[in-house]
Amino acid sequence: MVIIKSLLLSNYPEIIFGFSTKIAADRKPPFYFNLSFSVGDDINIVKENRRLFFQSLGLAENQIITQKQIHSDIIRLAEKRNSNSESDALITDKNNFGLAVSAADCAPIFLYDKKNRIISAVHSGWRGTQKKILLKTLNRLSADFGSKGENLIAFIGPSIKQKNYQVGEDVAELFDSKYLLKENDKYFLDIPLVNFDMLAGFGIKKENIEISSLCTFENSFLLHSYRRDGIHSGRSLGIIALKSADE
Repeated sequence: MVIIKSLLLSNYPEIIFGFSTKIAADRKPPFYFNLSFSVGDDINIVKENRRLFFQSLGLAENQIITQKQIHSDIIRLAEKRNSNSESDALITDKNNFGLAVSAADCAPIFLYDKKNRIISAVHSGWRGTQKKILLKTLNRLSADFGSKGENLIAFIGPSIKQKNYQVGEDVAELFDSKYLLKENDKYFLDIPLVNFDMLAGFGIKKENIEISSLCTFENSFLLHSYRRDGIHSGRSLGIIALKSADE
């Protein structure tokens, strides 16, 4: 099983983190090692895939909190083990709660407040980014838990990179020109950079922000991509969890 890790988050032994890939359990096309129930894959295979991935992180299925992601700016506090309510960001200060983001091009973003022991998982495609779900999550962390930028660690996971992310003019006009590349009347949007600027603007030190260099669209061997594979694309899950203090 190939699992993507964060160099920054790996510095904190109290954090469990992993981002799944297409490669595990000898799964075949079109879905490969898929962790979503909503793409047409065999439900029993997906259940087994999830069990294997969670197990590889040292977590059980009943410890994972998933979201029904709807490209919104809805933020949910995860205070008990329930699953799949509509939201695109999760926050918890509870130990052994695995917060999940499903992704196949959109930016999955994971936050850790190392002082207050708070974690968050955010799903941000162009709609969520335009709605500033990440900034709203940061503000929620500040308001509810007293989080400050100087104490936050952030990882922007694998997502589609600008040169492969063409958008229409109607989408392009929603974003500052700083985040757009225009070539032959085509617009290309840099979602990771927009979110990086939100993190930096909140006061997170640049050395505490990691952006994965992996492009979901380009890495057809390793990563799922809806933009590349359409209805035949599977989904990855990124999971962040906080261990008990005595572990």
